[in-house]
Amino acid sequence: MACARVPLDEQQVTEPGPLGKEHTVPALHPVRKEERCFVPYKSPPEDGSPAEVEEFLEHAKFITEDLEWLLTLPHDKFWCQVVFDESLQRCLDSYLHHAPRGLDPATLPSSPAVADMQRSVHRAVFLTFLRMATHKESKENFITAAVFGEIIYENFLFDIPKILDLCVLFGKGNSQLLNKMIDNIFTQQPSYYSDLDETVPTVLQVFDTILGKCGLHCEGATAMEPMKLGTHKQPTAMTMSQQELVDLILYLCDSTTTIHAFLDIFPAACSSFHSHNFLSRLTSFYETAVPDLEKAVRKRNFDDKSLQEDLWKRLSHSCRKMVETAHLLLHHTCLQPILEGGENMLTFAEELLQHFTSFLTEKRFLSDYDEQFPIADDVSLLQQALPVIDETRTSYLLQGVESAWESVGRRKPQSQIQHKAPSASAYQGAEGGASAGFRLQDDRDAEGGGGDSMRGAEAMLDVPLKGNNGAICPVSEAELESLLSCIRDLLPDLGEGFLLACLHEYNYNSELVINNILEDRLAPNLDKLDRAMPRPEKEELPNVMDSRSNVFDDDEFDVFRRDKVDMSRIWKGRRKGESAREMLNDKQHVAEQRARYQAYETVVDEVVIEPGESAEAYGLDDYDDEYDDTYDMNQVGANDLDGDSLLNRRPFTVPQVLRKGNKAQDDEEGEDEDEEETLPNNVNRDQFVQDPALLRERAEARRATMQQRKGFRPERPSNVVGKPKGQGQTLETFLDRRKKEASKSRTSNHNRRTMADRKRNKGMIPS
Repeated sequence: MACARVPLDEQQVTEPGPLGKEHTVPALHPVRKEERCFVPYKSPPEDGSPAEVEEFLEHAKFITEDLEWLLTLPHDKFWCQVVFDESLQRCLDSYLHHAPRGLDPATLPSSPAVADMQRSVHRAVFLTFLRMATHKESKENFITAAVFGEIIYENFLFDIPKILDLCVLFGKGNSQLLNKMIDNIFTQQPSYYSDLDETVPTVLQVFDTILGKCGLHCEGATAMEPMKLGTHKQPTAMTMSQQELVDLILYLCDSTTTIHAFLDIFPAACSSFHSHNFLSRLTSFYETAVPDLEKAVRKRNFDDKSLQEDLWKRLSHSCRKMVETAHLLLHHTCLQPILEGGENMLTFAEELLQHFTSFLTEKRFLSDYDEQFPIADDVSLLQQALPVIDETRTSYLLQGVESAWESVGRRKPQSQIQHKAPSASAYQGAEGGASAGFRLQDDRDAEGGGGDSMRGAEAMLDVPLKGNNGAICPVSEAELESLLSCIRDLLPDLGEGFLLACLHEYNYNSELVINNILEDRLAPNLDKLDRAMPRPEKEELPNVMDSRSNVFDDDEFDVFRRDKVDMSRIWKGRRKGESAREMLNDKQHVAEQRARYQAYETVVDEVVIEPGESAEAYGLDDYDDEYDDTYDMNQVGANDLDGDSLLNRRPFTVPQVLRKGNKAQDDEEGEDEDEEETLPNNVNRDQFVQDPALLRERAEARRATMQQRKGFRPERPSNVVGKPKGQGQTLETFLDRRKKEASKSRTSNHNRRTMADRKRNKGMIPS
């Protein structure tokens, strides 16, 4: 037996030899390995025959039993089997290669038996890798850390491709366990960091390969090489075969999902990707390849529409994962160090702003990134953490984001416009991976079982759907459908109406909904609902014609409310059978207005009212508000002896048009009155144009007055021409030129004098 408190790599055990004689061997020795054959894994059949289903169940049962047997072995026996049994490593590798991913059709098994068996295999494989990554199980069972790192590295128990597959297969619901497992592997064996640095260029080659297949420009040295004359033109996404397009999108989807899962679970790897300029290559690839692939999926003719829909889902999923990968790199390499504080905060802030500025040329990527992770929030956090950030630079950056939305022909969601920037404390409370404010909720959906929930990576689908969920729903319709599909994958017996009510109650947190349903801790109002309740039908909007309002409503030509309209009264252009002369001779409109004007022909001056009758009987009234009493002779109160009578103030004058008599006599009387009323002095008369002669006399008098003053010297004629160049100028010429230069604003160029003085004061013009 092994000795207590001694590491496994130093233990010695006694084993019987071939001839029955016991001998001592190390605890880790090939002779201690049990002879057992582990069969490779095969993926579940897709709508297969009963024979294929039975074969899979039997095959998977063998794997489950063998792995459960392996997990029950003691510590020393387990490691002997792991290190020296090659069939075990082939079995585990086959599962990592062929296990269905989140978007694969095999994730939805055809029968419950297949689903249960697949879940059992999934759990057994994960627990096997988890034990393989643990070097200390207890105080008695452990391996020296340095020896453990050498064992897993030299025997290829773990390598970078295996770790990537582990993240994408077991990351959902097991992120904390995987993070501890991978962190222990990299801690005990730092050589994996070197392997990771060598792997990143291979990952970048994936982008170049996809661009090359699409006939697009590849970033790198090979892209600058000229094409040979005999080389055939490469096909594009629109011209390549359908199968090639399908393979290309599947390749892109698998690669982007795997990279994102690895960086999300193991953030320490972000520095390695960042050092290889991975972020700029990713954004450039997104801007170049995504529009071309989207155009090909939308516009190409597919015989199977379900295939086209599946390609669109995978491409949308790939775009989302690329955006989230870019955010993970920025968060863990730039933003997180700023929030944690330190000496180089300004350096990290400058690097973050440089990355955002480099995004301004990638319009499509920038708009998609800002839709998921608003850049305004990051800028607000920078301004809170570092008030010295240049506000002009941040304003330019935010204006560039708005310009990117406009250039791609999209409008920013209203929720982002009204969104308030989060505080720095909200970011500091985030765990491990991306911050809680930025992480998409359905990328963290778990089955509520902690380490016991074994599921592959579920996809976040972004299918373009029509419609809207109303103002009360904070998520888009595509995100809502994704949340429902993720929950129904786990709980297919629940109705969509019940799940919508649960999501609304728990603020569209699918992880919280699943956990509360499994633990039977729903709110009281949700317990009363029928769990099979279907999804409510959307209310149809009322017809706009029913609510229209117009001045022509209900007239004889209102076709929206009348079934029959007199079409004889409707024609376009000139009426048929009617000449221009007939139309001009038609005086029907004159006859229609005749009765109106006949009412003004009869004017009654006086109406005799018989005794005992009222004025109303004759259509009259005692008071007429429109009566004109200007020329009435009944001067009520005009002749009162109050000293200010109306007649004394203004005598009554008969208007000229009402006068009777000789016109000549009237003219003579008018002349006499004018002579009498002529004012003796006409100085104050308002004259529109004064007499020019009088103006000249006044000016001459002013000049004479000026000349009579003491010391008056008449102005001499100015001479700005002077002598020819080279002979020198007199003082008078110099003074005249300066005076002219200073007086230029009197005629034109009103600021020339001011600018000349300004230049002279600054020494620009020599005195």
